[in-house]
Amino acid sequence: MTATLEDPPLLRLRGVSKSFGPVRALADVDLDVPAAAVTALAGDNGAGKSTLIKCIAGIHPPDDGEILWEGRPVQLRGPADAAALGIQTVYQDLALCDNLDIVQNMFLGRERLRRGQLDDVSMEQAAARTLSDLAVTTVGSVRQTVASLSGGQRQSVAIAKAVLWESRLVVMDEPTAALGVAQTTMVLDLVRTLARRGHGVLLITHNMLNLLEVADRVAVMRQGRVVDVRDRSDADERILVDLMTTGRTDREVA
Repeated sequence: MTATLEDPPLLRLRGVSKSFGPVRALADVDLDVPAAAVTALAGDNGAGKSTLIKCIAGIHPPDDGEILWEGRPVQLRGPADAAALGIQTVYQDLALCDNLDIVQNMFLGRERLRRGQLDDVSMEQAAARTLSDLAVTTVGSVRQTVASLSGGQRQSVAIAKAVLWESRLVVMDEPTAALGVAQTTMVLDLVRTLARRGHGVLLITHNMLNLLEVADRVAVMRQGRVVDVRDRSDADERILVDLMTTGRTDREVA
């Protein structure tokens, strides 16, 4: 189903705050994350990006504020609550097991059974189909061990795993960190494919060029607050640096 302007965003945060002792990591954060679009989250180190995605993932329940899913208030008391809604987070370390193959990683913890035995055929077919649907063509066999994959291929498997587990919103933390040019291009293409397929994507990256290449919308954080949200067409590197460092800008897109 195609989202319309009248539909509520997939995820909406209103007044979300989080403190750790005397440190206020998030302060009255407002943010909408729509379906079928890439929302990039920009900000310097310590701006609150990681804390925010951990609140969305159910790891850190907010102290104050409201989280709405498709317009309905929800309580995320743990990662299982987020997963039940369809929120999957792909962290920088990917949480993949090097000694297992692609199929085993994609179904880890959700193995399919048939007559009391592992249904290897069904899982293998589903893993291959998911990778194919996402146009991941660089993986030779879904029975390769993850240890044998490149960085870009590992990212692709982690993202495909999130899709296989029926995600509606995929949160990605620095998916192109430490990747080469070709592998980065592959991952960014996959991010676009997710949005085209109707998934909401929330992307954290320090690479400004990658952000501007793939994002539909950019939210900028500074000192625990979202100071600006704008369409990609209204942002460039100079504007984003202004917002990240001072919280404001008088520039227009060149």
